[in-house]
Order: sequence, then C-alpha cells, then structure tokens
Amino acid sequence: MKKLSLLILLAFIVELSAQDDRVITTAVPFLTIAADARAGGMGDMGVATSTDAFSQQWNPAKFAFAERKMGIGLSYTPYLESIITDISLLNASFYNKLDEQSAFAVTLRYFTLGEIELRQFANDPGTLAKPNELALDGSYSMKLSPTFSMAVGGRFIRSNLKLPQNGSEDSQAASTFAVDVAGYYRSREIAYNSFDGRWRAGFNLSNLGGKIKYDEGGQENFLPINLKFGAGFDFILDQDNVLGITTEFNKLLVPTPKDFDEDGDIDSVDNDEYQQIGFFNGIFKSFGDAPDGFGEELKEFTWALGAEYTYQDAFMIRTGYFNESEEKGSRKFFTMGAGFKFKAAQIDLSYLFSTSQVKNPLENTLRFALTFNLGEELFN
Repeated sequence: MKKLSLLILLAFIVELSAQDDRVITTAVPFLTIAADARAGGMGDMGVATSTDAFSQQWNPAKFAFAERKMGIGLSYTPYLESIITDISLLNASFYNKLDEQSAFAVTLRYFTLGEIELRQFANDPGTLAKPNELALDGSYSMKLSPTFSMAVGGRFIRSNLKLPQNGSEDSQAASTFAVDVAGYYRSREIAYNSFDGRWRAGFNLSNLGGKIKYDEGGQENFLPINLKFGAGFDFILDQDNVLGITTEFNKLLVPTPKDFDEDGDIDSVDNDEYQQIGFFNGIFKSFGDAPDGFGEELKEFTWALGAEYTYQDAFMIRTGYFNESEEKGSRKFFTMGAGFKFKAAQIDLSYLFSTSQVKNPLENTLRFALTFNLGEELFN
C-alpha cells in the first residue's frame, strides 16, 4: 500500500476544514458518507427511495416492503482518491424477510485510512499505523399497515484513530452504541389518466447515542445524530418504464458551536462550555441555538433531489443534486449513475461532480456496488 506521512494527511484535512467556525463537526463522520452506489447516483439520498439491500443506512423500515426473500449488498467507495489510493469505505449488507410483514437486516461498514507513516525526524525509519473505523448494525422492521412500516436498529461503533505514542505499537480504540428509529410509507398503485403512480415517504432518526471519547477524562465528541426525511413519487408509465423522483432533507441534531462568553471569538473557554452539553439536551438545543437565529437554523438543513429511470427492471439511469449552505460546510454537487441487473445480480456505479469551491473528498470518484437478490419474489 501507498504510505502517506502524517504531516501531509493532516495538512490536507485542515485545508478541507478551513471554513466558518459554526460548521458543525462530530466524531465518526464516516457514518454520514453514502456507502452505496445507488444512493450515490441520486445525490446521496435514500430515506424515501424504493427498497434495496443497502436500505439499512438510509431507512431500515424499507426492508418490510422488500420484494425478494433476502438480499446481499457489497459496495466499495474510494475516498480522497486524488491524493492517495488506500483510503476507502467498504460496506456489506444482508436482509431477510421473516414473513410478509417483517424483516431483519445486518450491515457492516468499515472505513480504513490506509497506512500512515509516523516519523519523529527526517531520518527516522518511521512507524506504520493503520487507523480505521467500523460500524456493525442490526435492525428489525415491521409493517403496521399495508402502506406503512417502522423499524428500530442498533449500532456498535468502533473508532481506532488514536495514533501510537512514545514508540508504542498499540493505540486505544473508542467505542459506543447508538440507536435508529425509522418509518416508511408506500402507497398502493394509483391509476391516473395516462399512467399509474405510487407515493413514497420516509424518515430516519439515526445515531441516537452518547458521546464518544478516546481517553479517560478526555474530550467527549458528539455522534452525528441525524434527522432525515423525504418523499417521492413513481411514475409507472407502463410495465417496462418507471420514473422515480425523490427529495430528501437532513439536519444534524448536534448543537451549533458559538461564542458562549461573548468575547468575539470561539476559543477554549467556549469549547469547554460546549463540551458540557449532553447528547440528549443537545438534540433539542440543535433546533434553536444558532447564533443568528431562525435564518441560520434553516442553513443547517441540507437538501437533495434525485431521479431514477428504470427500464424493464433491468437497466437504471440515475442523477441527483445535493446542496449544503456555504456557511455550514458548502457541500454542493451533482451526481450521476447507472445500474445493470441480470437475473439475481445487479451492478451499480455512480460518479460525483462538485459545484462548490470547497474540494469534495469524493470528487471525480467512481463508486461501485454489487447486489444479489435471492429467494422467491414477494408481492407486497
């Protein structure tokens, strides 16, 4: 693998993060990266799209509407590919329908930062570190009616980013647990004048859990607690042609950094007071603590719009757009993607074009996913 000095890596991360002090940052941000190519082709969305094997990250309640007995999904997402080749996000998912009303699913996401070479001075032979993070999920979903389902999920998170010190080979990993609560609505097929249609909607309150820290008595960091909600509509033009349009909104339920002591600067004193906010209290504060009031609160919402055209349930074309306020991270990008299904297997690809002045770590990156839909076909 390619080796990258710690100095170069930190310099690049600082360049990406050199934005307004009110940008909300959290621990384990890899949980917010779209881990599959289908969602990646539609503007990084999935809370209200149709069910697939990768629904665990976006909305596990969708599994109750799965049209196959079981499914397996594998995906690979290169990260920071423009400067290094061994940073990536790997994802493996599995779901199984227990009956017509319920399903369970498990997912493993693994984020590796490759090999980092640590040096004390120029001629130091160096020590290799392999920082990584992972999340192991499990969920159970059930239909509460023919058109609505809910799900609960649990997540074990392990973050091994602390680098070895004083010549030690080991580093202490941080770990915690989190919970998801999700819901999904899919209407019955409705006959209109020239086409049939189906409405979709969903929400997911994810990563509900306590703060995470790497050292006893050290700084605690918020998890990326998210509220996602969205809606969509399927234009069923005929038995071979379907066009799905979906929109999604997202807000981090994490307090906004601010100048608590009103000295005109966000400093260590303000950071200490920020750290004293508990995660549960922080969820409610996140809806009304922006220093510039309601206008800034609205800027903390991201939105995305995506479309997927399906021909004969065998070929898919996708596109989407994602938008975030320039004061809150400035992620703005177009995406495009395609999918190809042959019998039980499906391959998905996606590509991202940044429209922001801030460089996107996934810019000009091709993402891959492979899905196997197994078992008998179910009719929901």
